[in-house]
Amino acid sequence: MSWLSTSIMARKGVAKGVEGARHTITIEDQGKFHYVYGPYADPVLEVEPGAVVTVETHDAFEGAITEVVDNPSALLNFPFLNPQTGPIYVKGAKKGDALAVRIISIKPRGPQPVGTTCLLSEFGGLVATGDTAMLNAPLPEKVKKVRVDENGVYWSDTLTLPYEPFIGTIGTSPQIEAISSLQPDYYGGNMDVPDVAPGSIIYLPVNTDGGYLYLGDCHAIQGDGELCGVALEIPATVEIHIDLIKGHGNSWPQLETEDKIMFIGSARPMEDAARIAYRELVRWVAAETGQSEADAYMLLTMCGKVRLGNMVDPKYSLGASIEKKYLK
Repeated sequence: MSWLSTSIMARKGVAKGVEGARHTITIEDQGKFHYVYGPYADPVLEVEPGAVVTVETHDAFEGAITEVVDNPSALLNFPFLNPQTGPIYVKGAKKGDALAVRIISIKPRGPQPVGTTCLLSEFGGLVATGDTAMLNAPLPEKVKKVRVDENGVYWSDTLTLPYEPFIGTIGTSPQIEAISSLQPDYYGGNMDVPDVAPGSIIYLPVNTDGGYLYLGDCHAIQGDGELCGVALEIPATVEIHIDLIKGHGNSWPQLETEDKIMFIGSARPMEDAARIAYRELVRWVAAETGQSEADAYMLLTMCGKVRLGNMVDPKYSLGASIEKKYLK
């Protein structure tokens, strides 16, 4: 029996995790892409809980970087980066609920070499930035284009990396703010956590009617931290299954896989992101298992794990997790 039948989505979802009507959002359907998460855009699609949606996404540069000789700063128009497909309106979603989004597949889309990474001026984990201001001169900008398919990431003639795709940016609308798609926060957004991958379910807090689900910024592979600030960015075709959990009540994104439960916190400094993620996980473990928060706190001290999503965005993202075998 698949673990999905015992997932939070199946146990608590309005559609009980059962796939319903199928929909598609192409690049042409989307038309105008969004660079903020907020409740002020018109939904591109309205769905019932249970819907399966195939979504075409742009890469983080909206396809502007095409050659290794390109100068990113001359081509990119900050802050119009990280284009998002959506929003998708989920019928019946109200504040206090959660959207359950099961990621079915992520496939690279477009002409090869489909993958792009680069060094950008004053952006990255080991350079001076606007938030960590120094007198050091920026590193020279550099572009690398990489061929990617579902069998691998062809980094060079002698090195093939695994294809480990995930959604870098996914979330719901804040209640009132319109916030840059470059920033992660309580609603999700640009978390860059590699666990948000096929085979996982992410539970996103609903802050406004319909939830307003946005997604984009798919990556073919990324190490912990997204160190230079740019993972292997790809345009993609993403298949997701959306359900609605009434009264879920979580304030931050929660992720479930076959083996673990994770909460994702985003903040600066980095330890505050870890504190948010672990606080949410402590509270959830206590509520789920019936033990006290003090006992859950001690349990996670023994077997909790932390995953660094990004250390380069306006806020840093970390996931705190526990293996399900410790919850029995």
